Amino acid sequence: MHLIALSGGVDSSAALLLSKEKYGTDLLGVTLALAQPGSDEEKADEKNIADAASVCEIGGIRHTPVYAHAEFRRAVMDYFAREYLAGRTPNPCVVCNREIKFGLLADFAAKNGCDKVITGHYARLENLNGFITIRKAADITKDQSYVLAMLTQDQLMRAEFPLGGYTKPEIRAMAEKAGLKTAQRKDSQDVCFIPDGDYVSFITRHTGEIPSPGDYVDENGTVLGRHKGQWCYTIGQRKGLGISMGRHVFVLAKDAASNRVTLGDEAPLFRKTVSVTNVHAPSDPAWIMGDVPCKAKLRYAHREADAVFHRTSPADGVIEFAEPQRAPSPGQFAVLYKEDFVIGAGVIQ
Repeated sequence: MHLIALSGGVDSSAALLLSKEKYGTDLLGVTLALAQPGSDEEKADEKNIADAASVCEIGGIRHTPVYAHAEFRRAVMDYFAREYLAGRTPNPCVVCNREIKFGLLADFAAKNGCDKVITGHYARLENLNGFITIRKAADITKDQSYVLAMLTQDQLMRAEFPLGGYTKPEIRAMAEKAGLKTAQRKDSQDVCFIPDGDYVSFITRHTGEIPSPGDYVDENGTVLGRHKGQWCYTIGQRKGLGISMGRHVFVLAKDAASNRVTLGDEAPLFRKTVSVTNVHAPSDPAWIMGDVPCKAKLRYAHREADAVFHRTSPADGVIEFAEPQRAPSPGQFAVLYKEDFVIGAGVIQ
């Protein structure tokens, strides 16, 4: 038997259809319920569970919800808030995939006799020289290989991504043809636990911390004015700074200890070298040893660029780009590619 993760959306519903063609009804549909009990978000969870259950019912598949708010809070929400408060920029989807979808859910699968964890991610898996390797999706506009780059080889050996070879229009058409109520459901665009996109309010609710005003400074440390609190801003930000300088200025850096935000012209945001730590190889570790020509991506929406990765220690490395890249942000993940295969990843320092 195999576990298939169902969010109540069209992608996971189509993954179920494809999995049923391959495995028949020897599947267990599981929907993660991650909202705090009694919260407004719990209503969204209930709808997701109901929609996923209806898809399973059509397919003759057993379905069960897994309530995991406490684990999600510790692994993902706490991480997200902690990183912002420390002056860094987190990516909760990368951590959620590693700790929850292919961590907690994989443990649940094993305890319930399931061999695989099947999801609706747009990515492909390929066996190269005995290693299961993440490959970009056929639909490059939907590719999610970036957010899977911190998975381990053990996790990848148990994963399956049926949508990797399809385009989004093909997936919607497939769900429509099967008569699924999820066929035209809109894609989620925001962090799932911050549907309104207001991460500052979320951090205040989650931690009880209130942003403390501090100094805007220039690159020489000269005070330019006051800001609302360093974690209210992101590297590269121009709009919403609340200060008039007679020209466009951008957030160049943040210092959590001093609660200072450095502003300046855009040019210093562009860097040719980016240091990373917590270096990780999801497949063959040898692929990121020494000096490695590759393409590197500094955030999910960033266009990958030509680079050489220099391994400087077991945990650290430096990405040297052929052309300067805009606003590498501490805390974000850098992902390394060889052709369309993920060969490594690390956290930007």
